[in-house]
Amino acid sequence: MVRTVLAVTALALMMAGAANAETLLIDRVKQERGAMPTRGLSAAEVERRFGAPTDRLDPAGGQKRQWPTIQRWVYPAFTVYFEKGRVIDAVANKAAPTEVGPKPPIR
Repeated sequence: MVRTVLAVTALALMMAGAANAETLLIDRVKQERGAMPTRGLSAAEVERRFGAPTDRLDPAGGQKRQWPTIQRWVYPAFTVYFEKGRVIDAVANKAAPTEVGPKPPIR
């Protein structure tokens, strides 16, 4: 009985810590949402609003007709993904190496 209570308590504490870290990341992304490009913007509009990217990664995909070529631009706070010159997504970069969040883009 005591082991069961200890196991349940330990599990609850681990889950609370994980949920807390995820909530913090989500809160940070919500705060930065207005500071990132939105879906549908053209590449020219992104560059006009946010300046030149720090890095333009090699295109990915495009090996088959049904696999579109994806362009990726890296900014200090986020990475922008384009398909046919339009934003399809923008993802916040990790603020610190210890932050739980997306991995850096594959180069």
